[in-house]
Formats: sequence, C-alpha cells, structure tokens
Amino acid sequence: MSLNTVKRYARAGEPERLQRAPQYRPTLVDPYRDHLQRRREQDPAVGNLQLFREIKVLGYAGSMNLLVRYITQGRVEGDRPSMSPRRLTGLVLTHPDHLSDAQRERHHELTTACPEMIDLTGLVGSFAALLQPRDGNDARLEAWITAVRAAELPHLHTFARGLKLDHEAVLAAVTMPYHNGGTEGVNTKPNGSCARCAAEHGSLCYATGSS
Repeated sequence: MSLNTVKRYARAGEPERLQRAPQYRPTLVDPYRDHLQRRREQDPAVGNLQLFREIKVLGYAGSMNLLVRYITQGRVEGDRPSMSPRRLTGLVLTHPDHLSDAQRERHHELTTACPEMIDLTGLVGSFAALLQPRDGNDARLEAWITAVRAAELPHLHTFARGLKLDHEAVLAAVTMPYHNGGTEGVNTKPNGSCARCAAEHGSLCYATGSS
C-alpha cells in the first residue's frame, strides 16, 4: 500500500466517503429500465428472453447480450449510481441554459436534496451573476458575502475571506468593464519577433525599450 493511499484513508472522516459507486456509460437499455424493474417485481422468475421481446416491442434497438449484461450488473434493481463530486461540481457550475433536459432533471434532484445544497446552488448562481460587471455589483457583492457568512458552508466561508483580503481588486473586477485578457502574452511577442528576425536575416533586432 502506498503512502498516498494511507494518507487518503487517514483524511477520510467517514468510511463511506471512500466508497465509489460503479460508473456506467449510458446504454440503449436505459430508457426501458422502469419497465424491466416493474416486470421483475411482478414476476421475479421472468426470463431475459421474455424481457428482451417485451422491450423490443417498445422500441429497444439493442442486442440480447447488451440486455443480459445490463441485468447481471444489477442495474435494473440497483438505485441510480451516485454522482462523483467532480461531475456534480460541473453540473452546478454549468449555466442552466446549457444543460440537457436529463441533466436539468438530475441537477434539480441533487441540488434540492438538503438545505445545504439549496443554499450552495443559490450562492453559486448569484456569484455567477456578479461576473458580468454592472452598476450595483459592489452592493450585491457585499450582500453575497453576508449571505455566505450566514450559511453553513465552511468552504465558502474560506472563499469569502479571500474576497475580502483582495477587496479592491474584486470590486474592480465585478464593476468595471475592463480586463487584461486581451493583453495576456502580448509582452512576449516582441521577443518572439526578434528571434524570428535574427533567424531569417542573420541580423540583430531589438524590441522597443530593450538593450
């Protein structure tokens, strides 16, 4: 066992946090899961061939082998696999307009599961709105930080403290329509031009202000 594995186990406050649910890719059987589950509850002895015939009538376009593998993996009776923290983070941080219907349904299911998730989702959304500079964002930022401090979300408390430490820069970012994105890397262009000049013409080329 590696040292990093030992550290990971030591950091885990609860054993359940180390459990990883199986991650399955979507299959052609998924749309018929409810039917399969209902039929197996009604008749536990129903055969795979019979189930295959039934879902074929319903429009299933996959193979018998795919159905058998789906059943033997326990995906019919098993609950929906839990979502990893990384995938949940991506779901919460994605603009609702960019989610598919299935993702939007899953998003609603997960983000309304407990008061903490409801608070977190609301705060993430309101902070995202601050990233579009406009008048009044300074007051909205202060209100957001106040709301974070009142929520039972320790990790956001840390983030809010960081915003306060660099308060002037954060205020400028959320209220002024200026940024340095267009100038990123521009300071390296003169030196690159000089190198190409020297290579092509065998002569020295100096950027403005260099010696």
